[in-house]
Amino acid sequence: MPPARKRARAYDPVRTRAAVLAQSAHLRAAVRTLTPERLALPAGPGDRTVEELIAHAGASLAVLGPLLEGPGPVRQDARLLDWPSAPGADADAVDRTARALAAAHPVPEDLLMEAERRFTALLDAHPGGRLLPTGGGALPLADFVVTRAVELVVHSDDLDTAVPGLAVRYDRGAMAAATRLLADALAARAPGGSTEVRIPPHAVVQCVEGPRHTRGTPPNVVETDPLTWVRLATGRLAWRDAVDDGRVRASGERADLAPLLPLAG
Repeated sequence: MPPARKRARAYDPVRTRAAVLAQSAHLRAAVRTLTPERLALPAGPGDRTVEELIAHAGASLAVLGPLLEGPGPVRQDARLLDWPSAPGADADAVDRTARALAAAHPVPEDLLMEAERRFTALLDAHPGGRLLPTGGGALPLADFVVTRAVELVVHSDDLDTAVPGLAVRYDRGAMAAATRLLADALAARAPGGSTEVRIPPHAVVQCVEGPRHTRGTPPNVVETDPLTWVRLATGRLAWRDAVDDGRVRASGERADLAPLLPLAG
């Protein structure tokens, strides 16, 4: 008899909303310290500057407005676990929203404050079950908010990497949501029980086909910290580099996750 399908992880919408807004506030506090010279530095994948990266961080929240326009989808046809690997999910809408925000709010801190204001107002006005036409398919609003935690954690890390000494803070709840969603997406991409992926203190998942572990120490184990996992899952860090410098500890013949990463770009 095949193993029972594992129930999808549940996220508390109140806590997720608070975590997203807290991470945005941490990002905004860091942005407040940036000089014009630092705003012009290159940042993240592509040819973005720090200032453009900040606009995209704000747009990751403000894009909720366009997604709520119209009556919305009639049925859900996507899973939250599929969102990380959805090709270019919402990229065009985020780009348009980022440009509009930057044009209307030339001061980056003001841009983020306005994005938070819009986001909060829309969450207050719509139920969590309202379906949104995201680039990865129709998802409930409550699930979409979880994806915003991933986006803000990634943007915060990109900003931290681009600006030496900035030290953006990470909200524990936002990092937990990002870590868990990306870990669960790995397990969905490579279902199985032969390899245990540990990302303390936030997530442990079983994945990869092969002999299923039942007791004692698993024969195939991967362990890393949450920020390293987010970087691996989103292509900011190569698997081999992370293993070689000790940020990932991998043991067992099925512990090489390189063919499965990144999950999202």
